[in-house]
Amino acid sequence: MAITNYTTELEVALALARDAGAEVVRIRDGGALGVEMKPGDEPVTIADHAASDRIIAGLRAHFPDPIISEESPVPVGAIESPRHWFVDPIDGTKDFIRGWDGFSVMIGLVENGVPVLGVVHQPTLHRTFFATPEGAFVEHLGVRTPLAVSTVATAEAARLVASASHRSDDIDRVKATLNINDEQNVGSVGVKLGLIALGLRDLYVNPWPKTKSWDTCAPEAILVAAGGRLTDLFGAPISYIGALGHPRGLVASNGLVHDEVVAKIAPLFERLRSTGA
Repeated sequence: MAITNYTTELEVALALARDAGAEVVRIRDGGALGVEMKPGDEPVTIADHAASDRIIAGLRAHFPDPIISEESPVPVGAIESPRHWFVDPIDGTKDFIRGWDGFSVMIGLVENGVPVLGVVHQPTLHRTFFATPEGAFVEHLGVRTPLAVSTVATAEAARLVASASHRSDDIDRVKATLNINDEQNVGSVGVKLGLIALGLRDLYVNPWPKTKSWDTCAPEAILVAAGGRLTDLFGAPISYIGALGHPRGLVASNGLVHDEVVAKIAPLFERLRSTGA
């Protein structure tokens, strides 16, 4: 396969994420969200569907690849395709509904099972994280800056970022095991990993077994390009071909603390070790 720098893919994804972000904010400001509950007691809004439709249409206009969106049926054969897109039109919908800033629009591209492009856009903060294998960047109010993870090298010194909506007692067990006191809570997975890529946080642990590929594809591309790492709770790579779920949880880090964290917390989650294996 020919080597590409993904210039066109990145330009299109950035434009679509920003357009969708402006639309979801416009809908929220209008006050008619039409909140419904999906299976699993997860909320979805008119804005989720509107953003999904816009992004899918935009990607289809430029690329022949299958597109998998959280808010649309999965096309037949898409998850087995060597190249496919993942779209999460509003990651952190609960934060979005509450009027908070901890949500994002996410678009990611997978090639041969590896996330190669990611865009995570926070419309209310005018901040966009994005990456290709050539580098990771954040753009805020028109200023573009390279991303690089922190140099924190011990688990005890790590600054944890955790879920605002799915936080459980397991996180307290993780903090106690690692002797961590510093915790920040954010809704969007993309924003969490973006904060690690930005060097403001060092570690994210998610034992919730219902996270999907559209939650992690774009942010993994960004985190890895910034020098970080994402695995399941047991240190295995995340799969993007053949399955949509991550039933063995997630660990994201600056890379330097990763092995120590996994070694110490994996015994806490033995119940998940054989799940999806």
